[in-house]
Formats: sequence, C-alpha cells, structure tokens
Amino acid sequence: MLRAAWKSLLGRKVRLLMSTFAIVLGVAFVCGTLMFSDTLERSFTSLFSSTVGDVVVRPDAGTSFGAVEGSTRSVPAALVDELAAVDGAARADGGVTTAGVYVVDTDGKVVGGQGAPGLSLGFTTRPAAGGNDGLRLLDGRAPEGADEIALDGATAERAGYDLGDTVPLITPSAQGQLRAELVGLVGFGERASLNGATITVVDMGTAQQLFLDGEDAYTDIWVTAEPGVGQEELRDAVAPLLPDGAEAITGDDAADESASFLLEAISFLTTFLLIFAGIALVVGGFLIVNTFSMLVAQRTRELALLRALGASRGQVIRSVQLEALVVGLVGSTIGLGLGVLLAMGIRALFATFGLDLEGQPLVLEPRTVLAAYGVGIVVTMVAAWSPARRTSRIAPVQALRDDVALPETTIRRRMLLGVVLVALGAAAMVAGLFADVPRAGWWVGLGVLAVLLGVAAASPVLGRPLLLAAHALFRRAFAAVGNLAGLNALRNPRRTAATASALMIGLALASTMAILGDSAKASVDRTIEQTFPGDFVVSNQIGQGFSTAVADRMREVDGVERLVALRYGLVESGSRPQGLGGVDPADLAALDVVTVDGDLGDLRDGTVVVDDEYAEEQGLEVGDELTLSTLAGETDYPVVAVIEPDPVLGFPVVTTTATLLDAGYRDLDNTLVVDAAADAAGGLDGVEERLSAVVGDNPLVTVKDQAAYAAEQREPIDQLVLVIFALLGLALVIAVLGIVNTLALSVVERTREVGLLRAVGLGRGQLRWMVTLESVVIAALGAVLGLVMGVVFGVALMAALRDEGLEVISVPFGQLAGFGAASLVVGVLAAVLPARRAARMDVLTAVGSE
Repeated sequence: MLRAAWKSLLGRKVRLLMSTFAIVLGVAFVCGTLMFSDTLERSFTSLFSSTVGDVVVRPDAGTSFGAVEGSTRSVPAALVDELAAVDGAARADGGVTTAGVYVVDTDGKVVGGQGAPGLSLGFTTRPAAGGNDGLRLLDGRAPEGADEIALDGATAERAGYDLGDTVPLITPSAQGQLRAELVGLVGFGERASLNGATITVVDMGTAQQLFLDGEDAYTDIWVTAEPGVGQEELRDAVAPLLPDGAEAITGDDAADESASFLLEAISFLTTFLLIFAGIALVVGGFLIVNTFSMLVAQRTRELALLRALGASRGQVIRSVQLEALVVGLVGSTIGLGLGVLLAMGIRALFATFGLDLEGQPLVLEPRTVLAAYGVGIVVTMVAAWSPARRTSRIAPVQALRDDVALPETTIRRRMLLGVVLVALGAAAMVAGLFADVPRAGWWVGLGVLAVLLGVAAASPVLGRPLLLAAHALFRRAFAAVGNLAGLNALRNPRRTAATASALMIGLALASTMAILGDSAKASVDRTIEQTFPGDFVVSNQIGQGFSTAVADRMREVDGVERLVALRYGLVESGSRPQGLGGVDPADLAALDVVTVDGDLGDLRDGTVVVDDEYAEEQGLEVGDELTLSTLAGETDYPVVAVIEPDPVLGFPVVTTTATLLDAGYRDLDNTLVVDAAADAAGGLDGVEERLSAVVGDNPLVTVKDQAAYAAEQREPIDQLVLVIFALLGLALVIAVLGIVNTLALSVVERTREVGLLRAVGLGRGQLRWMVTLESVVIAALGAVLGLVMGVVFGVALMAALRDEGLEVISVPFGQLAGFGAASLVVGVLAAVLPARRAARMDVLTAVGSE
C-alpha cells in the first residue's frame, strides 16, 4: 500500500503542485512573521544593552515608562564624583539625553519621526555595561560648541549629509529650529544603524543649556564597575548615596525595561501579521480539501480495486494521508525558505514607517522551523482527512462497476452543521462585542471564523438559487454552451460551493474592512465638522510636542484674536497608561466645553477635570480624588468638575499646564487652537498665510483649516486599510488558485466527456467559453456570499463601536461593486489555463480514456 500510495503521488505531481502552493504561502507568512518578530526583539535587546552602564542612576521614574517618556527631571552633577568614589566603582559619568530632536534632510523633509524616536545626546565616551563600547566616534571628531553636531551614520546617509555640511535641526527647546555643522559620525559600538531612531550629538555643555535650561545636572549617571564586581553589588553600594527622587538600577534591568516597553508597544505587529497568516491557512485549507476530494474521486476505481484485493479501510485512509503528509512536508520546506524572503519584505515594508532593521541579520529560531512543519503538516493532513475518510466507504464490489462514485455527506447534514456554526459564531460575536467577557477580541475573531465556516458548510444550499439563476441566464444568453456550463456548476454543488467559499472568506474580510474604514472616515468628518475649534489648528504631524516659541510668535500675528495652547503627558491610572491633558484654566472656557457637574472655574493647579464617561467608569464624582502616577510619582488629584467628552481636549482627564510642568513633563505644546478676528486683513486666507510664515520651513508643525485637518485625520485610516488589503491579497491569491485548481482537475475528471462533446461538434472556442462560464459562476457565488457577509460583519462591528465615537455607518457601495466586478474578472482569468488545456485535448484519446 505504501508503494502504491507513493507511485500514485508521483503520478499526480502537477495536480498536487497548486495544493502545495497554498501551504507554501500560508507557512511562509507564519515563518516570515516569526522571523521578523525574533529579529526585532534581538535587535532592540542588543541595542539597549549598549545604551546603559553597569548601574544607571536616574530620577525616580514614577511610572513603568518613565525612562522613555520625555522629562525635565534630572540628577545633580555633583553626584558624579561621589559615585565614582564608591567601593567597587571604576568611574562614573553623567549624560544628557532628550527626545524630540529631528534632522531635516537635503530635500526639506524630516528623517525618521514615524514612531522611532529622534534622540539628542551630550557627547560622552562612558563605557556601556559589561565593558562594551557605548557611544563612540566612527568618523570625524566630537562636536565642540553650540554650532557643531555629530550624527549616527545611518541618519547622515539617509539625510544626504557629509562631514562639513550644515544640518538643519528641529528641537523641543525654546529656540525651536537650529543649524549646525556636521563634524562627526557616531554609533553604539560598531552599530551605524539604530533601528530607525536618529541620534544627534552635541557637546555636553550645549546639551545642558538646550535641554536642562543651563542647569549643572544630568538626566542620568552611569557607574562603571571594577573587574569582578557585579551589577547588583554595585547598585547596593550606590543606593545609600542617592538624594530623594533618584534611583539606581542595574544596567541589565534598565536595558530590559527599555526594550520590554518598546517591544510591548509594537507587539501588535506580530499578532496583526499572524492573524493574516491564519486567514491564509484557512483559505488554503479549502483548496487542499477540494484538491484531495477531486484526486480521490478520480482514483475511486483504483481504490476500489485495492479494496477488492484485500486492502483494509485503514490502509486506504493511510495511503491518502501519506500523500497529504508528503504534500505538507514539501510545502512546509518551500514555505520555510520563502518565509526568509517574506521576512526581508516585511522588514523593508516597516522600514518605510520608520522601523528600520535593514542592518540587522534575520534571526531563525528553532521554534520557527518547528512552527513551519507543524503548521504545514497539520493543516494539510486535517484538510485531507475528510476525503481520506470517504475513501474508506468504497465497497470492493464497486471496482466491477462502470460508474464509481464516492459517497457524499448529505446536503441536509451540511446545512445543519452550517446553521449550528453560524449560530455559535453569532453568539460569540455578540458576547465579544457587547458583553463584558475577558479577551473580547478573541471572542469576536472566533465568532467571525465560525460564521464563515458555517456559511461555507451551508453554501451548497445557500448557493443553489444563484447556481440555478446562472444556469437559466447562461442557457438563454449562450444557448447550448451556456446550458452545459450551468449544468456542470450544478452537477457537484458541494465542490462548486467549497471553491467559492475560499473567495468568499477573502472578500468578506475585505468588504468588512472597507466598511470599517469608510465609516471611520465619515465619523471623523462628522466629529470635526461639529466640534472643529476656532478657525485653525496648529499641530505636529507625528503627534509629538513642539516649542512654545511657536505659540508666542503666533499670538503676535496680525488677525489672531485668540490662541489656546493644549498639551498632554503620559500617566498611569492603576496599571493602565493613559493621557493627561493640560491647558491654561483661563483658556478652557474658550473651547466651549460643556459642564455636567461642578464648575470649570474651580480648575486650579493640582486639580483635574474628567469627562462623564471616564467618571462613570472609575466611579468618580466632584470632590473625589483621582490617583495618577506621573513622572514625579503617585499623586492624588481632586476632581473639580465633570464635563462631556470633548475631542478638542482629546483626553478624559485634564489638568493645568503648570501641573504637568511640576510633574516633570517638558514645556512643549501639542496643539494650538487659533481664532481669527472677523476683520482680519486678507480674511482667513491672509491669517493662514501669516501663521504658516511663523512655522517657516519646519516640516513637522503645520497650520490647518477644517478641511486640511480632516484630511490629515483620514490619512492614517487610509494607510491602515491599504496595508490590510495588501495582506488580504495573499488570501485572495490562494482563492484564485483554488478556482484554477478546481477547474483544472474538473477538466481531467471529465476527460471522456470533453472528448465526446468535441466529437459531436463542440468547437475549441465553445469549449473554452464553457469552462470560462463555469469559472465565472464560481467567482460570482463567492463574490455574492462574501459581499453579503462583509456587509453584515461591517455594519455589526460599527454598531458595536458607536460608544467609541464611531457614530456613522457608511457602506461604500461603489467600492463593494468594484470588488464584485473584480471577482468576475478573476473568474475569467482563472479559467484561461484550464480552458486552454481542455481545448487542446486530442479527441480520440479523450474519448478512449477511463
């Protein structure tokens, strides 16, 4: 039986190739995602280990993200000599580090800024933990004075600057924009690439002047251990010398803290990509089921003869499972290799968003190899189990019959299974969307999967009306050829529906995302239209703060009647990060904030205002105290007023500007709301032109009216939807391959029938048209089911998200119609090769085949 199974497999290499290809794509996506994730983790862990000393002395972080949140807090410079004298310390070095400094390239665009930080350091040669090189010069010399800088090699190359060039900089200091001569190139150890981050180095005195207001202090101090002294031992020796508000941690802990915070922040990338890998595998499963069903159907006489010669049911099942095992092994091996290329592609893709890992070698962990073979083999063998099981029902006597047919599960049973799955999936979706259940996202995801599988199971019944309608339409439009095509589609509704279901899944998810994206943009437009503050909004394109000098100069612009400056800081409430807004109390009334309880006039330093949704969630009333962990530590803030949620303020908790400054947050604005005077010279256009002149050549800070602000808010939604469509394209490619595979195997299965049709006068062109119409029917069935499911999912999800501010449900009918039309085109294209093969068959050979 093993030899027979092996010969059968070798005899059908071409037929199994496309099924293998489905596994290759799914496994490649899984492996590529895991490799990218492992590369990301190792790269950041290695980088951060070069950016800490054996012991790091710093201001008490106050929050789990204090080490990476921009802060004005520091430690006194006098502490350096004291720490250097500690037993076990070889040396101590102070450093100044700040975020928000960006390089403007030769084309006037900002380098980086899309997620990766723009860091500035005071130059120092202090060694990193374990005696490793810290910051070091790679070329040129160290900067001296306020008009000289050094850059990391990757940033200088991306920006197009060489040593001696003048480099424009954007800083969070009062000066805002600076220009300095590039005198050196730096890196951590030998690393010229910093994973998309940018490093601007100035001399230490300039760093203290720009970022610490000239204070003789440092943002941190590294204490280097003598040989044989451990990090924990040195930390314990250092700790008693520290003043209040400072802490000492080991370099390993500091590196892990920084790396863990960043990796956790971007961990959604791995989950996001693995979801689409799962979708590809589910769609590929339909292709494998169809392939093995048709291959087994074509071998029914052979398998029946084996049964007649004494093969048991188990032996027949194992022979088919052996074929599946081989397909899984081959597909997994190729998929693993392709996964390396895909990981490189993912790395290049995210480099365009600022996460640049181009200089890092890809990491292939053993778990990735195990995942490749585990996923590929399991999916293939599970998909082949049902066809293999059906082979065991072939009675030996069937080998003596001319017409050998596999027993099929009854349509009624499939319909019942589909209804049960749809009911269970709908219940899971409702629980995830509306009930307070743990891991609600998993409930929704599993519910969607169950509904899709349920509809796929019931599709032979659900699709029958469409197949009948197509048959009638084709018969009337294309006469005998149309009649044959319609009958062929109706001949095996289970196979037709299974092939269409693969396309259905891809289109259902694509349609859902189209509705979510369009509804999100419509909701943004409505919110901005109803709540757009003032006449203009000034903000940073990458969401970070900018110099308060911009607001100071804009207040002096002719035609500006009022300007309100808003800012925010990241805090913790319990263990959950959230934003804390800051505004001058005198400006709060100008924003038309609606008060629910209390008095906005009571907002003073050290107090907060909360919106009513947050107050209800936290059980807060006016007079209660809200505990928040800021950069300065845990503090209780009295609640003086409850307001309606306000998109201009942006956060559910708001305090005063001075409170944020006292908590250690930098003196930076995040948003400016500008009202123009009614009699302003040149009208609104004139005011906008003068405001833009204040910003000058700063490419980050922009002045926007309502239309421009709405367009800016819609842009990230469009980008996300496009990325999702690109990833769903993989599932759609597999679905198209499924149609091609089904048609090709169907032509092989009907070889004698094709020969007889040609013998009685059916022309080659008519035969090609018949196969094409069959393909169009499959594509149309998948499109209809997919679009209907997509609309249901999209509308349901948007209804569930009404309380999250997405109040508009918008169905892009034009886009969905485009999906449907594209599906029909896919149906035509998928039929090209199978139709060509059918038309080229030798008539006599085809008639004589069995």
